[in-house]
Amino acid sequence: MKTTFKNALLALSVASATSAFAAGEATNVIFFLGDGMGPTTVTASRIYKYGEAGKLNMESLTRTARIRTYSNDAQTTDSAPSMAAYMTGVKMNNEVLSMSADTKAYNGSTPYVASTGDSTCPASGNGTAVATLLELSKAAGKAVGAVTTTRVTHATPAATYAHICHRDGENDIAAQFVPGSGKFNAALGSGVDVLLGGGSKFFVPASAGGKRTDGQDLTALLQKAGYTYVNTGTAFKAVDASSTSKLVGLFNKDHLNYELDRAKAANNIDEPSLADMTEKAIKVLQKNGKGYFLMVEGGRIDHALHGTNAKRALEDTIAFDDAIKRALGLVDLKNTLIVVTADHDHTMTFNGYSHKGNPILGKVSDIKPTTLNKGVPVLAKAADGLPYTALVFGNGGGARKSTRDDLSAVNTEADDYLQEVGVNLGAPGSETHGGGDVMLLSGGAGSAGFKGTMVNTKVFGLVKSALGL
Repeated sequence: MKTTFKNALLALSVASATSAFAAGEATNVIFFLGDGMGPTTVTASRIYKYGEAGKLNMESLTRTARIRTYSNDAQTTDSAPSMAAYMTGVKMNNEVLSMSADTKAYNGSTPYVASTGDSTCPASGNGTAVATLLELSKAAGKAVGAVTTTRVTHATPAATYAHICHRDGENDIAAQFVPGSGKFNAALGSGVDVLLGGGSKFFVPASAGGKRTDGQDLTALLQKAGYTYVNTGTAFKAVDASSTSKLVGLFNKDHLNYELDRAKAANNIDEPSLADMTEKAIKVLQKNGKGYFLMVEGGRIDHALHGTNAKRALEDTIAFDDAIKRALGLVDLKNTLIVVTADHDHTMTFNGYSHKGNPILGKVSDIKPTTLNKGVPVLAKAADGLPYTALVFGNGGGARKSTRDDLSAVNTEADDYLQEVGVNLGAPGSETHGGGDVMLLSGGAGSAGFKGTMVNTKVFGLVKSALGL
C-alpha cells in the first residue's frame, strides 16, 4: 500500500514536471534585452519613476532567474558574445557574433576597419556559424523580427541574424541582412520580416553620406526585395501593419537618440519610441499563422552608463519598460512567452543611507534623529567633508582631479550631470561593463523553467524548447 502510494506520488511529480517543461508550449516569443541593465539600474529606475514601493512593468512577470554572463574568454563579457549566447546556446569570445567557440575576434595584419565598418574576417579557418533562435524560428515557418534603439547592425540585434568574427564589421553585418547583397545570410530564408532602429550609414554608400565602401545602396535592394522602407517617425506612423508583411525602418544614420532627448518636443526629433516600434513589429509579425520570434533591445541604456550619465540611463530603462507594458497589452500569455533580461551589468552602484523619498539622482541625505536636527534630513558627507550622490560609478572617464568637486550647490538631477567615478579611466564614455550576474524575468507559455541561477547559454535551450524548435 505504501509502495503504491509512493509510486502514485512519483508519477504525479513526473507528470507535473513534464507538463511544466513541455516542448512547444509557446507559439510566439518576445525576447526583451536591456543592454547593460544590471540590478542597480533596475532598482534605480524603479525608484526614479515609481518610488521605493513602486513596481516596474517588467516586475509583473512572475518567473525569475539570475543569469551568469561571462564569455568564453573573459570574466566580464561584451555585448556580442553575451547576446549571442542567448541566441545560440554557445559561449564565444568577446567581440564575436554567433560563431563557434573556437572563433577568434580577428584582428590580424589586415584587421576590420571600425571607421568604415568593413571586416576582413576570413571566409574559412576561423570558426563556423552557429544557428540563432531567429534563424531556427524562420526555418520553422515563423515570422521574425528585431527592434532596437541602437544601430540595427550593432552587437545585440546583429547577434540574431548575422555571423561574423568581429562585431565592428557592420558593413558586412548589414549585407548579411539584405537579399541580393552578395553576402545575404541564406539561413534567413525569405529574410527577416521586421527590422527597426538606427544605423542607415551602413546601408548606403559614401556617395549618399554613408559608410559602405562597396558602392551598394542596400535600402534600394530591400525595396526591390519587397520591403516597405521608412526612415522617419512620421512615415513609420503611417505604415499600415495590417497590409505590411516586410518592414524595415532606419530612423537615424547612427544610434537613435536617447529617450530623454527624443521625447522633448523642442528637439523636434522625428523618431518613433521603442514602445511604438514594438507595437508595430508585433502587429506585422502576428499575422503569421505559425507564430513569431521578436527581439526588442533597449540599447542606449548601455551607452548612457558608459558615459556615467545616470539620468539618461534611467530614462531609457523606463522607455524599455514601457515597451514591455505595450507588448503585454497586445499578446496572449497563453501562447506567448515573454523573456526580459540583460546581457551584462555595469559599474554603477547605489550607496549611502538616503531617507525614503530622497531623489535617486540626488545627493545622499540622511535622517539622523538627534536633538540637533530633530529628524530633518541632512546632507551626508564623505571623509573630505563634501557631499556625495546616491548613484556613483566604480570607474569611468572625465578630467583627472586631485580633489573632489563640492556638490553642495550642484544640481545632480540635471540632464547632463555625470556621476562621480572611483577609478578614472581618462576618456569620456570609457566606463566599463560589470561582471556581475543579471536578472531575468519571464512570463507566459513555456516560462516554468526560468528559475534559479543559470548560465546565459541555458536560456537559449529553454526558449528553443518552449517554441518546440
